[in-house]
Amino acid sequence: MNETMDPIKQDDINKAVWAACDSFRGTVDPSIYKDYVLTMLFLKYISDVWQDHYDQYQKEHGDEPELIEELMKSERFVLPKFASFYNLFERRHEPGNGERIDQALHAIEEANITKLRDVFQDISFNSNKLGDDKQKNNILRHLLEDFNKSTLDLRPSRIGKLDIIGGAYEFLIKNFAASAGKKAGEFYTPPEVSDLIAEILEPREGDEIGDPACGSGSLLMKCGRKIRENFNGSKKYALFGQEAIGSTWALAKMNMFLHGEDNHRIEWGDTLRNPKLLNPDETLKHFDIVTANPPFSLEKWGYEEAQHDRFGRYRRGFPPKTKGDYAFILHMIETLKPGTGRMGVVVPHGVLFRGAAEGQIRKKLIEENLLDAVIGLPEKLFYGTGIPAAILIFKKRKTDDKVLFIDASRDYRDGKNQNFLRPEDIQNIVATYRQRISVNKYAYLASLEDIQENDFNLNIPRYVDTFEEEAEIDLLAVRREREQLKAQLADLEIEMNHYLKELGYDA
Repeated sequence: MNETMDPIKQDDINKAVWAACDSFRGTVDPSIYKDYVLTMLFLKYISDVWQDHYDQYQKEHGDEPELIEELMKSERFVLPKFASFYNLFERRHEPGNGERIDQALHAIEEANITKLRDVFQDISFNSNKLGDDKQKNNILRHLLEDFNKSTLDLRPSRIGKLDIIGGAYEFLIKNFAASAGKKAGEFYTPPEVSDLIAEILEPREGDEIGDPACGSGSLLMKCGRKIRENFNGSKKYALFGQEAIGSTWALAKMNMFLHGEDNHRIEWGDTLRNPKLLNPDETLKHFDIVTANPPFSLEKWGYEEAQHDRFGRYRRGFPPKTKGDYAFILHMIETLKPGTGRMGVVVPHGVLFRGAAEGQIRKKLIEENLLDAVIGLPEKLFYGTGIPAAILIFKKRKTDDKVLFIDASRDYRDGKNQNFLRPEDIQNIVATYRQRISVNKYAYLASLEDIQENDFNLNIPRYVDTFEEEAEIDLLAVRREREQLKAQLADLEIEMNHYLKELGYDA
């Protein structure tokens, strides 16, 4: 019993869940097995919470099983008896592990339909992706055994705060993103970038925060965390997201619950073709904060449907057929509250300078005085792409008619496959943004006239001059050094000839 009294370290939990992936490594691709591991972590967590509370009630009301059963009905998640992780673990040596786990997940969804509707529809533990029946049963037996280890005892009475579970889930998602190549950008924004955006947007108590391309929800939750940190743990805020990819939407839902973010509404569907975050009268819902890291230059974003958009999102113009960047930007602008609305969006640099339709849209957004800042980021920050990106900040109600340009592209920590923003880099960007002043070789506060002179091109080097003059060369000193080297070389030639003669070689 001693180990249950030891303080639980986040690092130990992280290592244990990462080790659970060993059951799949070398047999199944990480892009496939990530969903199995993350879903199993969710199942283990709700099973441990259920068991913990059940044991507690038994101590208090041991001789009243009907009362205990009634009390358990008001749990955050209701768990049918046969659907518990422990029931599955007990039967791990029998054939049919995949089928049993699928049945358990289906039963949990049914018992918690308002919270978990469709969350497990995109995953099947009985899928042939895991191999033939024998291999599949083996892999899943090992997975159940890995999650049964004492380190992954996730009972609240043992681990205390929910943060450790949410932290482990986030740790897994981050590690899967690092190994998932190009697909990683579909479900995860690097935590440092989320931190930076949340700092700049300054979420406040009572805010409604939306992300139209929410991935696994990390950017939304970072905004929520900022409110809790800055307002004495307050949970007076609401998170709203939409995600097009079903399996990623399911990750976001589980991620929210594991972080204790129950006040959320995450919809599944294509935001550009079919926005789901609507008011009862079918108009677009408006938010205090809208933030996103949408897919870069999405090719088939819905140009044809946009011509008949019933929400009027494209009144400033239609983005090109093969680049959806401004489609996301225009959607986000339309969902900002008139007074408090502020927005941060990650974009590829082409958004800053491409012409034609995009140039016209950009011009209108600037002339309406909605663009607040353009922040250039270092290259290789994002999973799955090496290209540098920028963050655009928009505000519905600005205090001036200027645009602040920040060139933060040279400030980062080098990584093997990826670069990272350091805390001091984030603080420097945030401080400069808040001061809203020009800083030599780092930031420039541009007037509308400055931008007009550049034909509404927002390419950062046009505004922030980072050119470093090379030191002047003293030609006389260089000549003197050259003469000295020539004399030294002549001496060496004589010395070399002397050695060669001694060795019997004639020059």
